[in-house]
Amino acid sequence: MMAERQLDAVDAILAQWRRERPDLDVGPMGTVGRIKRCAALLHRRVETVFAEYGLTYCEFDVLATLRRAGAPYRLAPTTLFSTLMITSGTMTHRLKGMESRGLVTRLANCEDARSLLVELTPAGLELIERAVTAHVANLHRIMGSSAAADLALLDERLSRLLIELEAAPGA
Repeated sequence: MMAERQLDAVDAILAQWRRERPDLDVGPMGTVGRIKRCAALLHRRVETVFAEYGLTYCEFDVLATLRRAGAPYRLAPTTLFSTLMITSGTMTHRLKGMESRGLVTRLANCEDARSLLVELTPAGLELIERAVTAHVANLHRIMGSSAAADLALLDERLSRLLIELEAAPGA
């Protein structure tokens, strides 16, 4: 017999809906609610480490995307904003702030005179190296109380969900 699980904040919401609207199957609301709540709680814990390096979550994302692109750590702004799922206006604003802090630089694109490339500066590279190391250690701390098999199963199921959602019309 499986042990009864501890109730969470989403269970209370579902109980209210079941009481008020017993005609609705609110099961999917529980799944989505838990994913959103986990994401919000994880976001807070992850941002704490980024703040130690003077970065926001979004700035970390830009630096990490450039870093994992490999040397010379350079991408077109369109590649950056599509990878990060943000608008070009948002990207321009972020890049200006990061450029003024000396973390990235914008260079002429020798393959397309109409566009620029965004490149990590040496200071940006040094910062992301330190920040990503601390970030990975933080993720290990956050997830450390969960069994490896549970995390692997969760990861596999979330991957399936992500693939389905990305394949859906309007994604």
